[in-house]
Amino acid sequence: MAPPKEPVSIRRLAESLPGPYETRDLVTANDSVLRVVRVEGAMDWHHHEEDQLFICWQGSFTIEVAGSAPVSLDPGDVLVIPRHTEHRTSAESLAYALMSIGAHTLARG
Repeated sequence: MAPPKEPVSIRRLAESLPGPYETRDLVTANDSVLRVVRVEGAMDWHHHEEDQLFICWQGSFTIEVAGSAPVSLDPGDVLVIPRHTEHRTSAESLAYALMSIGAHTLARG
């Protein structure tokens, strides 16, 4: 992804997401990509080979982590899921998250 020549609208890209767990890449920096994701319903359990950073941007959602109590995120909350950690996100109503992960990691959705 080439550097943006003008600001990127998170709101506009979020509104364009057609369904649950669809993502759009916003920008890349230092071999990481910042994506917006539509959080709706429950995602399948999965893990990544690298840390994953979540920022709740709009609404609220829960991240379940294997062996730990679920964590609820509200707008402005940040959580890092360590590499190799089984997790899944879920939301009772529509929410949006920003997530940062290695640019080589495929988007799910």
